[in-house]
Amino acid sequence: MEKTFLVPEEHAGQRLDKLLADIWPEESRARWQTLVKEGFVTVNGDVTVQLSYKTKAEDTINATIPPTVPSELLPQEMVLEILFEDEHLIVLNKPAGLTVHPAPGNWEGTLVNGLLAHCQKSGNSGLSGIGGIERPGIIHRLDKDTSGVMVVAKSDAAHRQLAEDFKDRNITRSYVALCYGVPVPTAGLIEGDIGRHPTHRTKMAVVKDGRYALTRYKVLESFSESASYVQLKLETGRTHQIRVHMAHKHHALLGDPLYGRAHPLKGADKTLTETLQNTKRQMLHAQELGFTHPITGENIHCTAEAPQDFTNLLNLLKTL
Repeated sequence: MEKTFLVPEEHAGQRLDKLLADIWPEESRARWQTLVKEGFVTVNGDVTVQLSYKTKAEDTINATIPPTVPSELLPQEMVLEILFEDEHLIVLNKPAGLTVHPAPGNWEGTLVNGLLAHCQKSGNSGLSGIGGIERPGIIHRLDKDTSGVMVVAKSDAAHRQLAEDFKDRNITRSYVALCYGVPVPTAGLIEGDIGRHPTHRTKMAVVKDGRYALTRYKVLESFSESASYVQLKLETGRTHQIRVHMAHKHHALLGDPLYGRAHPLKGADKTLTETLQNTKRQMLHAQELGFTHPITGENIHCTAEAPQDFTNLLNLLKTL
């Protein structure tokens, strides 16, 4: 589908990606960002235009909307804990250790493979094609080693609206985590723009030229001065946001192999010390997800209990 728009004076000065989402709202802003990066949008014939380009009056914007590509991924049977499902979406409790979507070198054994098999078995049409071949239905994701509640779209209409709701911060997301030390104050905000780490390219960091990020936290329980059980709520959704913000505040998550540095806890007995040494994933769990159903308007609120490794470590911390 081809689209053309001549920028009027009243739209001058807007970021390109925001303007595209405003004038053609049938595609989400995230979708427009992808289309710009992949060369499907030109401004005055320039295909290398940046997302942050500030539009000018009389600019001519041309956009080509490619058809969504049906997934050719292999459906694979796996046990899924479904919390809510209808013809438009699925809410599930993702286990730790499960990668959300396929990528080069990792095309099988992902959540997407399992969801495709689930939809096929239940006679549903499948997942939304907006995510393309690699990420059908995926609106947001959890890190491989983060457990908890996430939503996946089965219809394109649900995908578009949920993507907008995430962008507009109309989604309630609450996490629980175990961290080193006790944050002071025991409840508050962590603000810090997040971007790629300047020297470690596999990591994110709080950097000057990053994207705005805000995390709310509250200490639910502290264990001596060594560790805390913390509730965290996302106001934005940046890559590794909670892990980066907590490490930036000098309260890295227990077990985090990327942002934490394992060290003994004062007063820990042998069992706790060995358990912590053997913990190879971040102790982070997406406990709650709430949103307005994009089609029916129903209030959807799903929760999931933390997994066994999390609760085992939490119970051991209570002995400090």
